[in-house]
Amino acid sequence: MGKVNAIITGVGGYVPDYVLNNEELSRMVDTSDEWIQTRVGIKERRILTEEGLGTSYMARKAAKQLLQKTGVDPDTIDALIVTTTTPDYKFPSTASIVLGKLGLKNAFAFDLSAACCGFLYTMDMAASMIQSGRYKKIIVIGADKMSSVVDYTDRQTCVLFGDGAGAVLMEATEEEGVGVQSSFFRTDGKGLPFLHLKAGGSVCPPSHFTVDHRLHYLYQEGRTVFRYAVTNMSDDVMEVMRQNNLTPGDVDWVIPHQANLRIEEAVAKRAEIDPSKVLINIERYGNTSSATIPLAMWDFEDRFKKGDKLILTAFGAGFVHGAAYFKWAYDGAAAAGKK
Repeated sequence: MGKVNAIITGVGGYVPDYVLNNEELSRMVDTSDEWIQTRVGIKERRILTEEGLGTSYMARKAAKQLLQKTGVDPDTIDALIVTTTTPDYKFPSTASIVLGKLGLKNAFAFDLSAACCGFLYTMDMAASMIQSGRYKKIIVIGADKMSSVVDYTDRQTCVLFGDGAGAVLMEATEEEGVGVQSSFFRTDGKGLPFLHLKAGGSVCPPSHFTVDHRLHYLYQEGRTVFRYAVTNMSDDVMEVMRQNNLTPGDVDWVIPHQANLRIEEAVAKRAEIDPSKVLINIERYGNTSSATIPLAMWDFEDRFKKGDKLILTAFGAGFVHGAAYFKWAYDGAAAAGKK
């Protein structure tokens, strides 16, 4: 037996049909298309409007497409992990709901919460599980219904967020030169005052007071978050390059968390990455939190060639941040045609 590594063997995605564009937002709050595009680079975002549908619905849609594209036998899936900040319920886990809807008979499921960095953390966990030799196939899903925690009277935050889900299949391989190469993750714990959802947890349970005072909506101090995001994401990209003796020219693609176009541009500049190598789709989806990176993989899958060097990086509430280095394992153009 050779050394076991973890590779991504397929990507699936889902975004709701309803498009909330800047023009419509400008009729809801004091903003404009020019103001939004200049400051955050977003033109539109997708919103899950159907009553009674939550994060698990989008996660299931993404995972179902993933299974269809890869042709994998659902009974061979060992685990399913959902990373989300907007679970359907406090309990049971959103992952357990998705597993049940997909009819996976031989897998276990759980949620992981790490805000906008959740997908990177979860992929690293799944890779470690596979590298241990105990598991061979794991579905990792990043999904968030951010519209459920956005205050559409707050123009500073409501323009930023959308809903969506992305999923990848991670599998064991003994092939050399592909798969997970390294990662660098950190949590500094200073972020609570600057980015949080105050009510609904054990510190501040739901009450008439919390509802009346609109405490169940996301709060963000934009300037502070912006500064930390640029510094940490670019530092993390450079650290992963240093660990692997990579120059910016060696990297084929960088997929950053899609939080703000200006953040993504600043990260690329600071890390000396050619902007043409930075994959960005924030203009169409906005910030979908843990779904941004897998949705970018889904959108740009047709560009990836076997052996391509990808660096993924993210930053989120906590503050949590990090970067991961992958070597792509298959012909993305052929797989993307199966959407």
